[in-house]
Parts: sequence; C-alpha cells; structure tokens
Amino acid sequence: MKKKLRRFAVTAGVTVAVIAPLAGTAAAVVVTTATRQGSLTQAGPLAEHGFPAWYRDSNGLRLEACTTLDDPLCSTLPDEVPNPDAPVSYPDNFPGEFFYQLAGAEMTLSNGVDFGIGLDLEGAWAAEEVRDGDQMVFGRVRIRFDAVEGTRYRITHPYGVDDLTATDRGVNMTEDIGTTPGAFGQAIGSRIGPFLKWDPTVAPAAPAGYTGDPGVDHRVVGSPYATNFVRVEQLDPASGAVIADLGFTDLFSVQGRYATNSGVDIDQATYTVGSDGTGVIEVYASSEPGQSIEVTGNSQLGFRTTKLRGSNGHYYGRFPVTGSVPATGATIEVVNSGDRPVAKKSRKLVDVVRVTDARYDADAGTLTVAATSSDTDSTPPQLSVTGYGPIAGPFTGVVAPPATVTVTSSSGGSTTVPLTGSGRAFTPDLPVAGAVATTGAVAGQKVTLDGSGSTGAIDTYSWVQTGGPAVILTGATTPIASFVPVQAGTYTFRLAVSGPGGAATPLTVPVTVTGTAPAAAVAGPDQTVVRGRTVNLDGSASTGVETFAWTQVSGPTVSLTGANSSKPTFVYPNQAMPAAPGPNAAFVYDNEPVVLELTTRNPSGSSSSRVTIRPQAETFTGLTVRYRTGNNEWRISGTSNLLAGQRVTAVLGNALTGRVIGTPVTVDAAGAFSIRVTGPTPGTIRTISLVSSTGGQVLAFPVNVTN
Repeated sequence: MKKKLRRFAVTAGVTVAVIAPLAGTAAAVVVTTATRQGSLTQAGPLAEHGFPAWYRDSNGLRLEACTTLDDPLCSTLPDEVPNPDAPVSYPDNFPGEFFYQLAGAEMTLSNGVDFGIGLDLEGAWAAEEVRDGDQMVFGRVRIRFDAVEGTRYRITHPYGVDDLTATDRGVNMTEDIGTTPGAFGQAIGSRIGPFLKWDPTVAPAAPAGYTGDPGVDHRVVGSPYATNFVRVEQLDPASGAVIADLGFTDLFSVQGRYATNSGVDIDQATYTVGSDGTGVIEVYASSEPGQSIEVTGNSQLGFRTTKLRGSNGHYYGRFPVTGSVPATGATIEVVNSGDRPVAKKSRKLVDVVRVTDARYDADAGTLTVAATSSDTDSTPPQLSVTGYGPIAGPFTGVVAPPATVTVTSSSGGSTTVPLTGSGRAFTPDLPVAGAVATTGAVAGQKVTLDGSGSTGAIDTYSWVQTGGPAVILTGATTPIASFVPVQAGTYTFRLAVSGPGGAATPLTVPVTVTGTAPAAAVAGPDQTVVRGRTVNLDGSASTGVETFAWTQVSGPTVSLTGANSSKPTFVYPNQAMPAAPGPNAAFVYDNEPVVLELTTRNPSGSSSSRVTIRPQAETFTGLTVRYRTGNNEWRISGTSNLLAGQRVTAVLGNALTGRVIGTPVTVDAAGAFSIRVTGPTPGTIRTISLVSSTGGQVLAFPVNVTN
C-alpha cells in the first residue's frame, strides 16, 4: 500500500492553516467556488478506547476506526503499536495514530517531480502518547512536491481547489482541522467528506465491507464537488493565468472499513429513592435506531438485565431499585447486545436535583435558593450552591449575583437554573461637578470655564458669576462657558449640575485676571526625528495667547495639520529617490532641517518663536559591493543604523545622478539590506553611490569587480 506520503505524526497546536501558513510552508489559499454537495455529518458514540466508534457522511456511509493489525484492508501501521506481536488493546498496546479514512494519490509530474496528496480522517493523541483525555480526530489535507521558491500552482482534488506558492521547502502544505482533544465534532467541519470509495462502475468491485483495497489504485467517487481526480497546474505568479498543465490522475489508494457496530452512549443515569428506601433508576442512552440496548443486571441494586425502549436513536429505561444505593454511589452498565464485540458503557448513578426557588433581592443583597433531591431516604444528600456553599438559608451580602446558579448534590446530581430578581430599580448616581478655568488669564482676552470634567448622568449645566467685576457669560447653560474680562481682578463662578440622580454639590471656580500684556510665543524645544514619521509640535508653554499661527521658514516642504492650534503635527518628508533607470542629472539630495515659526497674538500684541526639526543622521556600515562580469550580476549589501523600514537605492558612479542599479530595496527589521540584480554593465565605472529614503548617503564607494 502507498502510505508513506500520508502518515505523519501530529502534535496539537502545530497545524498549518491554509489561510495563514507558517514560515517554510507553501503559502496556500483555498479557492474552491463550486457549491459543496455533501460532508461528514456525525461522530458516533465513544468506543472503549475513547474515540468515536465511527463517523458518518451525508451519503449515510459510516466508517469505523482502523486500529488493529490483523486486517490488511483496514490496518494501522506496526510501528504505531508498542508491541506489534501482541493483540491491539487499550490503553497498553494501542496505536499512536490510526485512520477512519486513509486516501491519497501519487504521480510523477511532467517536469519529472514526484507529487503526493493525502486526504485523511485521522485519530491521534494531542501529546503523541496514549493518554486518556488526549484523544483527537482531525480531517487532513496534505500536498507535497518539490518546486522552485516563488512558483505558483493550482491543485484541484476531490475536496477542493488550493492555490499554492512554493517556499524554500517547495510545496509542503498541511491543513489539519479538529486538533482539540475531545472535540470530535470539529473534524466534521474539515474538508474531508463525504468519504471516498471505489467507483462501483469500474471493475474490480471493492472488497465486501470496505471502501476499497488500499494496495490497488482505483477510480473513486465521493467528491462533494464531483472532482474525483487530482490536477496540478502551474500559474503565472502575478495574474494567476495557467501557464502549464503538469499532471492529472484519477487513481487513488483508499482505506476504510464500513462500520458494523453502532456503539452506545449513556446520556444520563439517575436514581430516585423514597423515605422507605425503595425507588427507581432511569437510564437515557443513544445509539443508531433499531439497536438492542440493554441495562446489565445488578444484584446490588436488585434488577435483572433488561432492554431499553428506543425511538429515533434515543433509548430509555426505568428500573426498580429493590436493593439500596450506597452513599458513595453505584455504577450501572449499558450494552448494545447487537454489536460484535458487544459495545459497553458504564456510568455512576446520581440523584436528580430540582430547584424550587432561585431569586435575588437587590434591596437586601440576599440570594435565596431552595432545592430538593430525588434521594429522600432517611439521610438525604447535602445540597450546595456552587460558589456560595451548602443551602441553609438565604446567602447574605451578595452585591452582584451570577445570571444562573448551579445546585450540586453530595450524591453527584446537579442542575443549573436562571435567577429572578426583585427590589427597587437602579437609577444613576448623584453627579459630581468638576471644572477648570483658563490659567494665566489676561484682561481683554477670552477666558474659558470648562465643566466637561463633571461626572455622572447630567441633564443640566448652570454657570453663575459670584464675585469680581461683572462680565457677560457666554454658554452659561452648557458644559463650557466663556467671558472676556475688561480689567484685572479676581473673578469667581459657581457651576451647578443635575441629572436623574439629583443635583450635585455646586463647585466654585476662581479666576485670576492680570493686566494686559502681549502674548509670549514658545515654539518648544528643537527635535531630531526619523524621516517619514509624524512630528508633534508643542507651543502650549506660550502665555497670554488668543490665537496661534504656525508657518514654515525653511527646509523640505511639509504639510501642517492644526496650523492654528498649540500642538500641530506634520510628517517629515522622505528623501526623494533617483528614478530608475536613470541617469538623473537633475537629482538633488536634500537633508536640510525643517524650520517652523510660531506666532501668537492677543489684543495687546504678538510674539514669535522658532523651532528646528532635524532629520536623524543615518550611516551605513558593513558595505560590500561586488560586480561579476561573467553573469553581469551586482551584489550589494550593508546595514543601516536606523531600523525604520526605509528604502535604499544604489546608483553607478561618484554621485547620485547616474544610472540606478536595480530597484529600491527595503531595510529589514535588523537594519540590513541587500541588492542582487542583473545589470546594468558598469563599463569603466568602478564606484557606486547609495541613498536612502531616511536621508542616508554614501558617495563613490569602490566596486569589487570579479569574473
């Protein structure tokens, strides 16, 4: 059987998603647009090994796990079992991985490359060792073949179409869906399904009870897109147009065994005991419809082996307890007697907890819970509320209850119910007035009273002057009011706010106004910044200002945002780059600082202040420049002291006005850059010059010319 391409170890969490591939894998995008017709639909009951006994697809086909070594048509690999000479058993001698479906195809492409695809439904262990609770089942699509890095391919296969771009490892794409331990339904959402099986119209027929013989390649059916083949096409990396048809096959190796067992799950097993010590056990189970589901006789509890009643895959039984249920609990066994081997499940009996009252009093801060147990024997079980403790009366001091409460019994039963609440409806808190006023107020200039810092739900604002020379308040019923004092002095104002929670305590705001004086401009300290980044100017230290105005004095032209505010911004322009291919006789290198002037004004006069913004100096180290005459190839590399993602251009000659070598390249996160291109031929020129968008410049660097 051709299995080597389709059996690989898996670790939970180490999954390559096709829509977000990891480094070193083929960059892949699922591009299937046709309407899907079919899928996996159901995971069966758990078998004794903790995996689903089977998976069903939308065609009604059920496949069981191939976990043994004694069936050549549905086998696990010997090296997956600790002791391949002994029978498979759980957990001591169980495989590390196995398959419900193991399917794939291999072919040699027209360019001589070996191609392989795997389309599997696989069972494995999250930590790659047999450990209960780590069972997982996932759907896998894996595609592998050698390819030149950067080449693009479209692979059409039974479960879709993948658009793949090769990396330095070729095309090596894996998509695993369902690698969460115990979440067996996740595999149903994978691309695997419906199951693939031999095409019944093509001889020979599949062996009875199997989807096919894995040792014989055969045509198949089952694709949800009617693409029961594999086609490999090479695409143009940019346009996506097909430039080569590299291979096609409709022959697959498939392994899968039809499920004969249905299994059984115990959904719930509870007991009810009266005060006289007698009672009943109720069992709820599930399996395939039409099964013979039985509860195994239990002499301790006092009943014989009895069938459950079934309908549509649900089974129910009610059995008398003529013995006693121990305080530590008893276990019952349910079997599917029609299975071979007989499927068995055991479950501990628990009591039934019924909550009769669950309410919260918001005024008193009390949580009241009342509940009963189906065990009403002379010593009933203890009932407790999760997070609060045993039920012995209302729980007090509860500030904020949960939406639901869970009541548990010392006999194992539990139930969760929603709370109902009572008490007065909540209203907003009393608001709190908060306000500030303009500092350094000057006569003749506008003074702002800002009450927007008040907190709480507020419907009304009211500003009233309580001291100082009389002024006219603008916006007296809004959060922000203002006035213009005509003389120096101390002014006081009261802010009152109110809302649905009531009226806040009024706040008094004093304002000291000095005599008139010209505005004093302070443009802030000089700065050094990296080109291409935002520069924040700060003229807030200016005093007596009524208006701000920023203008540029010199340097590369910038566009100011907020030029009439105290804190405008601009983006320091990048250094222009020589245009390819050149030469660029008119190119100008400009690394001058930007100088800006702030002018502030008030009714008493104006003032100006300047600030200089210099570009951060950039230097290149580790420069190597080589030109190979044999293949007309340039290799240029170096490192910048600025880690800014800037672009670097190389130019022939002692200045930046010559021919451009290649196209600009980006400096990486470590500051390194590399130019490796073919041409232009340097002729007799034996130097190059470099320039970056952040202002770095090297002129007349020597070229190492080799054959």
